Amino acid sequence: MTDSTNGSRILIIEDDREIAGLVSINLEDLGLSVTRVHDGLDGLKAALSGEWDLVILDIMLPGMDGISVCKRIRETDPYTPILMLTARAEEIDRVLGLELGADDYMTKPFSIRELTARVKALIRRAKTSRPQTADLPADSEIVRIGELELDFTKHKASLGSDVLELTVKEFELLGLFARNPGRAYSRADLLNLVWGYNFEGYEHTVNTHINRLRNKIEKDPAKPEYLLTVWGIGYRFAEISEVGI
Repeated sequence: MTDSTNGSRILIIEDDREIAGLVSINLEDLGLSVTRVHDGLDGLKAALSGEWDLVILDIMLPGMDGISVCKRIRETDPYTPILMLTARAEEIDRVLGLELGADDYMTKPFSIRELTARVKALIRRAKTSRPQTADLPADSEIVRIGELELDFTKHKASLGSDVLELTVKEFELLGLFARNPGRAYSRADLLNLVWGYNFEGYEHTVNTHINRLRNKIEKDPAKPEYLLTVWGIGYRFAEISEVGI
């Protein structure tokens, strides 16, 4: 069976040429097409001027830091997955605390096996999540709970009259919850179902996306009405009777 990621175009924005080269070699061995850029400004220009299946983005870059590059990409492109790389533990809190729009991140040093698994999972998920213009999937539908509406055909979410700006992973996560109101998911469940992998120690990726979603869909994120915490388990989405029609 042909791997659906073969031929995918990857942009690596990393100033450490040794790391960029190592990642590039291993991704090319998987049949991926890789372009390397070593400066933040040049990386942003490349990201905005081409069509990519994934951007691998370092945080500490000359010219423009990775956080700024990520934000600029998301201003015009909500779909291309972004995997961020961080060198120090202190930077993790900075990444998690910001509205980056990145889909995932890894801390250096990282294993190549885990990196390649993440890359393939992100590409596959993104390819099945982009809006469809033809041959619509059989499960295309609109789901409404309270003031929240998700249109899976148009890949669009709205809250009342306001259209929500969601990244691919945010939409996938919200869609999973909205299609299964009342069902409780552990962080490990969500990591596997939405990101397509299950590595221990990365449940904080789920926490970050939950917090970002709450900031976008809840009137008061500290007292959520839609995205509820199930203590000792994880999270669940409110049922229609809990939020009203």
